[in-house]
Amino acid sequence: MNSIANSCRVALRSPLLPFWLVIALLPFGRSAELGTALCLLGVVLLFAREPHALRQHPGAQLLLWLLAAYVGAALLSAVDAIRPGKSWSTVVALLRYVPLGLYACFAIRREQRLQALYVAVAWVLALWSADAWLQALTGWSLGGHAEAERVSGIFGADNLKLGPSLAVLSPFALWAARRRWGLPGLALAFVLILGPVLLAGSRAAWLCYALVALGFAWREARSPLRFAGFCAVAAALLALAGGVAWKTSTRFHDRMERTLLALHGTDQSVDSALSGRLEIWHTSVNMFMAHPVNGVGVRGFRYAYPQYAAANDHFVVTTEACGVGEGACHAHQLVLEILTETGTLGLLLWLAALVLALRAWRRVGAAARARAFPATLALGVMLFPLNTHLAFYSAWWGLLFAWLLGLWCASLFVAGIPAGKEEPGIRAGLLEEARPQGTRGGA
Repeated sequence: MNSIANSCRVALRSPLLPFWLVIALLPFGRSAELGTALCLLGVVLLFAREPHALRQHPGAQLLLWLLAAYVGAALLSAVDAIRPGKSWSTVVALLRYVPLGLYACFAIRREQRLQALYVAVAWVLALWSADAWLQALTGWSLGGHAEAERVSGIFGADNLKLGPSLAVLSPFALWAARRRWGLPGLALAFVLILGPVLLAGSRAAWLCYALVALGFAWREARSPLRFAGFCAVAAALLALAGGVAWKTSTRFHDRMERTLLALHGTDQSVDSALSGRLEIWHTSVNMFMAHPVNGVGVRGFRYAYPQYAAANDHFVVTTEACGVGEGACHAHQLVLEILTETGTLGLLLWLAALVLALRAWRRVGAAARARAFPATLALGVMLFPLNTHLAFYSAWWGLLFAWLLGLWCASLFVAGIPAGKEEPGIRAGLLEEARPQGTRGGA
């Protein structure tokens, strides 16, 4: 336990604190932007002291190229957007992700700090999971009373993001448990997180967590035969947990009953099982066909939706979406979001960024890939295209995406800056390493 406590102290008493705050405050809406603001301040101080620091950090350079594609797609879409004000304000807001990611790259430049951040994030997830279990058993949590159909935990009944957030960030908790307690710890952590993910009722989160399980199974197995064995164990745990939840939780039972409607095979039953997603996706295709070059404009989906939806579209004639007569808020699928809001140009930029990221990941070597494994898996399951998604250009999900992207770029190049050769501005500024008490001056 001492090693875990030491890791947390390193995270909370070092320059990692501003970056960690984004995750710690994630359930509290815009409060998470406090961490973003502190990262901006840190980056300003860094470049004021060392204007050329960027040239010596390949992770920071990679981050800028990836964010250039992400923001560039939004910029091109805003040129003739349906709602210019909304699109242009979104483009401006996206720029805050640059200092957020740069801060990660310069603050996390040693493996000790990277592992400390992983452990600190794991403790945040442990709190979320414990709170969700408490709500499942008692109906109450730090976020208040349980939502009628889902466990919402610390996020609150009006903010049903516990499932997606917990599933996407779960690799950090599973990594920390595996590192501290071995395979038994990994299995126990997997089960303790599995319950809240299932009871949160997000089927996209269920798929994300299943992908996380596959990622860890392959990492542990390192051979096809052992991988099959690990998958069988994981499938048994999932089936057991699902069966218990089905019999004991009305929320989970109702969610599964809706999901199983897809087995009826009719368009209506499949659409009901997908909570109306088929209507949204059909309308998304119509929207893209009408604006194939650069889309309707980033975050303009909801405003364009009524023009391309069917006359009896559920999301236009009811108030369950964004508002009466307004339609669905976003495409609920990453590729369709990119195509409808940023068009073919936006998709090409995203694909270019994907190729660049994969090339960088392959070139860094096996040791760096092993260090970056939790961040890589989290980012991979978040971007997995055969799933439903939250909006990647929204203020909240976009922030989590940018946070993971910055951490991933930092983790790949932790060993890229040799010890003792840090930039003077970093060593003297906000990102200085914590020194033992009584030590003054000198590197």
